[in-house]
Amino acid sequence: MSNTRRNFIKQSAQVAAGTYIASLGFSAKSYGRIIGANDRVRVGVIGFSDRHRSSHIPPFMKFYKEMNFDIVSVSDIWKKRREEGGAFLKDKMGHDINVYRNNEELYASKTVDAVFISTADFQHALHTIEAVNAGCDVYCEKPFAETMQDNRAALHAVKASKSIVQIGSQRRSGTNYKAAADFIQEGKFGPITMVELTWNVNQPGRWRRPDLVAQCKEEDIDWKRYLLNRPFENFDPRKYLEYRLFWPYSSGMPGQWMSHQIDTVHWFSSLNHPRSVTANGGIYQWKDGRKNWDTTTAVFEYGPINDPSTGFQVVFMSRMHNGDENPSEIYYSNGGELNLMNNKVSPKGGLRANAAAAMKMQPNLLPELNLTDLVVKVEAGANTGGDTLTTAHVHNWMECIRSRKQPNAPVEAGYNHSIATIMTNAACRTGHKVTFDEKTQEVLAGGKVFTY
Repeated sequence: MSNTRRNFIKQSAQVAAGTYIASLGFSAKSYGRIIGANDRVRVGVIGFSDRHRSSHIPPFMKFYKEMNFDIVSVSDIWKKRREEGGAFLKDKMGHDINVYRNNEELYASKTVDAVFISTADFQHALHTIEAVNAGCDVYCEKPFAETMQDNRAALHAVKASKSIVQIGSQRRSGTNYKAAADFIQEGKFGPITMVELTWNVNQPGRWRRPDLVAQCKEEDIDWKRYLLNRPFENFDPRKYLEYRLFWPYSSGMPGQWMSHQIDTVHWFSSLNHPRSVTANGGIYQWKDGRKNWDTTTAVFEYGPINDPSTGFQVVFMSRMHNGDENPSEIYYSNGGELNLMNNKVSPKGGLRANAAAAMKMQPNLLPELNLTDLVVKVEAGANTGGDTLTTAHVHNWMECIRSRKQPNAPVEAGYNHSIATIMTNAACRTGHKVTFDEKTQEVLAGGKVFTY
């Protein structure tokens, strides 16, 4: 057979296959991943952070060979982190790493198919937009967004793309959390009546980086690029490295900690956001120049928007001056409690016979059971190791890049937890009872749109 005819037949077959693939709604590349996993997934790192180094890399290293993934590039606007990232990743992957000064350079290089995003809190949504516009799949750390403008823009960009986006709400990949969600959603728990969330530490150095701040020089950083759409202000290394302490670069406790716990409320209840939020607190202990509170109490009302007669209350309490970093999540119903500290359902606090009889009612008591006895076991290795939740979560993202199925924490999870955190931040900063306008998708404090 002549080369001309051989090539004609080959090209005709490719066109036919491409037409068939397109009819199924897959790109040629994603179809290739599904049927044979032949394509190596080239991964980039957006922001070489401690979170990426300690939490993303260990699970990635467990699975990357068998799943044919590879980290090939890193982008960081700080020279020190850029060079550290290149050297660290070269050692891990066993080959040279492409090192870029910013995301523009990275995406222009066409070297990546997917990215880890672990930059400053306020940058996550905007960096996700850049990534999906470049055709990349994304693992994006929480909080997803710190303003509704960024939140809406990122949701729109992701939904308009074909990208797989996993939000770093790793509880959604925990087998105990999945068992809790099933137990509640199947009606076995009864209506939720209240949720108590706490996250307490006693760490004067939490979110402080004094040694690193001393090494941070303006000439080594693209400060204007760091600010993105935030108001311009002069270079401040604390706001670059200790951004969690300073609004509008982070909301602090709501975005960092509450976003994890409030996401389980949305998941378990199938409600997207609170009806209202009030909050109180302040900087009572750590007088170190921070602007975000070291003590926060926020009270939420949840329930159907069109039926204010039903619903439940959620309380989030957090302090940074007394605690053992053992976050608590307890769900209450009339029949007892579901405690995610010990993964137990119990009749504790439920309606007992003597109290029920006085009102001619039947007692209402939940059974004693362990959530861990209800879980479906995951694949060997997918939920083992140090940070089991993040290990399972990164693994799920990698699997979904191959299958093109939606991950455990899709973009909607990030959008909804961001509504709650933005509402909380608005309540903290204005003192108003804060609500959410479903029509405009805006957070309202004192009847006015909250920005910053």
